[in-house]
Amino acid sequence: MNGMRKPIAIAAALASAATFAYATPAAAQATRTWVSGVGDDVNPCSRTAPCKTFAGAISKTAAGGEINCLDPGGFGAVSIIKSMTISCPYTEGGALAGGNGITFNMPATTDVGFIRGLDIFGVNPPTNGVRFVNNGSLTIEDTTIRRFNASGSFGVSYQPSGASRLYILNSTISDNGNGATGGGILIQPTGASGSAKVEMRGVRVVRNANNGIRIDTTGNTAAAGVSVVIHDSEISGHTANGLQVITALGTSPVSAMVVGASIANNTGTGISASGTGTLIRVADTTVTGNGSGVVAAGGGQIVSFVNPGGNGTNRVIGNSSDGAFTSTTPQN
Repeated sequence: MNGMRKPIAIAAALASAATFAYATPAAAQATRTWVSGVGDDVNPCSRTAPCKTFAGAISKTAAGGEINCLDPGGFGAVSIIKSMTISCPYTEGGALAGGNGITFNMPATTDVGFIRGLDIFGVNPPTNGVRFVNNGSLTIEDTTIRRFNASGSFGVSYQPSGASRLYILNSTISDNGNGATGGGILIQPTGASGSAKVEMRGVRVVRNANNGIRIDTTGNTAAAGVSVVIHDSEISGHTANGLQVITALGTSPVSAMVVGASIANNTGTGISASGTGTLIRVADTTVTGNGSGVVAAGGGQIVSFVNPGGNGTNRVIGNSSDGAFTSTTPQN
């Protein structure tokens, strides 16, 4: 009898060991993890044993999962290569970064990145506040990105090499860029497959060196092109242009829509469109206090909406040179 029990016991032990071996990796990745200013990255990142940094938490967070902040803290830079949310809307979720603050390099067009409630702050030597390459979609909400002011630095550098979408909501991008390089937001898909559909709503792009928002197709030949919508936003106080859109020769066209924006006090041009294929439509927007108001060149078009009575819905006034829209279109 004892002889029979021994093989059974050994088999049970082996089965238990196998179960443990397979369970361990799954247990190491949770759908929700936590960071704390007094946490430790050796912890499992649970609510009762939080991690110290975003980088420490991300390896313990499953794809599609979420990292939350338990209390105020500086949680450092992080690189994200899978669908992931970092959400800290109710406390100080800081990321003090030399180099890129948060990098998204997601492989699939179905991957989704989401950050909310963060304060991303650049220190020497800073590169970009948020850097996006590759595929998928990214949402930036209720976030401040500031002082990424080394040469070539942007608050948001969005350069997808595949099909992508970007949403920036209720966020501030300020004090980025350096001299004649960098700036607030760069939208520049790359290669033969990069495309971008972008929406900004309630965004304050202010006091950046060089350009506030630069949309540039240089190096991009994808047929899908670039489509950008900017709602109810402020673009002001830049040392070059407020909104600059460039369609380089032989590259993808850019279509942009600006609605209810304030574009003011930029040293250069408020709204600049250059290159055949660039089309910017503007409605209910104020352009004032700039070096030039609206300037279209090289085949670019800036179209103003007019109401049924034929009056324009935009206010371009008080610039050193107001410039002129290339045409008008009815607003129903």
